[in-house]
Amino acid sequence: MKAMQKILPTLLLATSALTVNAADDFDGLKQAIAGKHRSAEHKARDKYRHPQQTLEFFDVKNDMTVVEIWPGGGWYTEILAPYLKGNGKLVAAHFSQDAELPYFKNTVDQYIDKLKAQPNLYGKVELTVLQPPQYLQIAPDGSADRVLTFRNVHNWMKTDQAAIVFKAMYNALKPGGILGVVEHRSNTLKPQDPKAESGYVSEDYVIALARNAGFEFLAKSDINANSKDTKDYPDGVWSLPPALKLKDKDRKKYLSIGESDRMTIKFIKPTGLKAALFGNGLSRL
Repeated sequence: MKAMQKILPTLLLATSALTVNAADDFDGLKQAIAGKHRSAEHKARDKYRHPQQTLEFFDVKNDMTVVEIWPGGGWYTEILAPYLKGNGKLVAAHFSQDAELPYFKNTVDQYIDKLKAQPNLYGKVELTVLQPPQYLQIAPDGSADRVLTFRNVHNWMKTDQAAIVFKAMYNALKPGGILGVVEHRSNTLKPQDPKAESGYVSEDYVIALARNAGFEFLAKSDINANSKDTKDYPDGVWSLPPALKLKDKDRKKYLSIGESDRMTIKFIKPTGLKAALFGNGLSRL
């Protein structure tokens, strides 16, 4: 009985510490999302991108090493960098500054300028390069707790690079690490265009890409779903905001629809024998 009395306070203290840490983690993410460093324009997109729910679904914690794939102008970086800077690390796998396409070069240059402009927020962000097929080492093998990609799969499909990018993401993760994918979701009744010219991709296609790279499916969510998206526009997904590629043509219509219907899926890198087999390039068990 005395032994039990000694154990119970210890257990209560441990449980209390876990509760406090979980609360601190939740508050830290909430504060990063509400931060004054984020522009009103970026915050206006929260209702479509649901950063709090999305990052919680991907089980991102503030002491993790997180790789953000092709962060673009840094919409998610603005949230992840301050959230992780104290105890974790954000690795931004961006375009190459030597890229031939002006869009790639200009985007990464602007992103670097953004990081340099606020070193108190972004000074600890580690920049790496993902430019398939030349540059695929987004992080040291087995070093990341989470790899996150937001609306990028269709771009890799367009250049026939999706399979090798998924393998690069697999390699970067620790066994047991999670890959989080958000992507424009296509109509399931239509066959998948292997080039994804419309910008839309089927969930089954993304799941197959992940599984072929060695991942196991964990779960999916409708956090970022939009039932108003009919997915049949003249300029594909870019007809919708924020791109509004058709400019003033049917602008009110597209604004009323909002941003695209999106899948939100997480995969896990297996542990043990399965991970070893895929690391050697062998077929799935």
